[in-house]
Amino acid sequence: LGNVEFVVGRAAKADEAAALMKQAGDQAPVLAVNLRIGGLLAVSAPILESARPLAVFSAPASGHDWMYPFRWRQQGKPVTMFTSSDYAELERAARLLRVVPLLRHSRVIAFLPLRGTPPACSPEKVKARLGVDVVVVSQKRFDEMMDAVDPARAQAEADQWIRGAKQVVEPTSEDVLKAARVSIALGRLMDEEKAQGLAVGTCMGWLSRGFPCLGFTRLRDRGIPASCEGDMDSLWTMLLFGFAFGIPGFQGNATFDTSKNALWTAHCVGPLKMDGPQGQDAPYLLRSHSEIGGGVVPEIQYRIGQKITRTKLVNLDTLLISTGTIREVPAKSVRACRTQIVTEVADAAKMVRNWGGGVLEGDMMTLLHRVVFYGDHLQSARHLADLLNMRIVEEG
Repeated sequence: LGNVEFVVGRAAKADEAAALMKQAGDQAPVLAVNLRIGGLLAVSAPILESARPLAVFSAPASGHDWMYPFRWRQQGKPVTMFTSSDYAELERAARLLRVVPLLRHSRVIAFLPLRGTPPACSPEKVKARLGVDVVVVSQKRFDEMMDAVDPARAQAEADQWIRGAKQVVEPTSEDVLKAARVSIALGRLMDEEKAQGLAVGTCMGWLSRGFPCLGFTRLRDRGIPASCEGDMDSLWTMLLFGFAFGIPGFQGNATFDTSKNALWTAHCVGPLKMDGPQGQDAPYLLRSHSEIGGGVVPEIQYRIGQKITRTKLVNLDTLLISTGTIREVPAKSVRACRTQIVTEVADAAKMVRNWGGGVLEGDMMTLLHRVVFYGDHLQSARHLADLLNMRIVEEG
């Protein structure tokens, strides 16, 4: 947790807790370790009044105060609790607590139009709810950045993509070179803006100059969420989970096969490094875009047998979530978007009926997209939702 600084102190009374919070600063969340009967209750008033995110660690037989934190949560306080003898849970608590201040210091770049649920597309509501700044960038500025890309650097990027691929199927060398130019321009834009995320609602308008899909892959592999089709709900999902777990997400379309108790996720872009920026690249092919039939996109072959979490933050207040296991990945896709995973889920027929959990409405894209992450993060997501005053809705 290289980006967490702990301000450590012991408090037995409310004024001592208040002094520690003042020392830590206005935006510091609280990790409270209960040590005796009544200890947490004695210091809780100023913490709750401050509305700071609070994680309580209560080991067995450390007092009876464990009965109160989830009651505070029911009252609308941003509180969660870890009741365990495993001290590694302290690290998980700190990992999740840091998400709130990281969001407050984040900014994302967007190319209009923004799409998704109305709150997720409102910069004002995003700022009020998450603390993130949304900066709209003009197409003219990006066009100028594209024109300024060094041809030699673009060629080197294209060559790297071609060398790394298991096979180049449909794309021409020119297709890859044009996409490489877009990738370099996107990276430069994010560096200039010092931004932590990107949403592009004008993808299809870029295609004559170069497909953005390779650039989105590069950004996600760097730990920068990049959402295609201007999907702001998916962007906020990737930002949350990236801060919490240090991993990128695979944003994609869903379709079901109840005969196999399976849910497919497919899209023409995804990260290579699903384990995080320091992880290994997944194997990939270079393919044409499945719906348009031209350009270049990665067809990524994700890990069979991998546990996954499929989720999306909608309306800025609800995490739709389910878990599963990757059972099939095509050697070369022949239908639908290029990168595909087939995941075994708990109850596919139930998920079909409960898609959206009764809380999600909107256009086809908004209803369709979910983001897949490596690992089972259901319990951590429950804690994260507590700290952000959100709710969890399980779709399966």
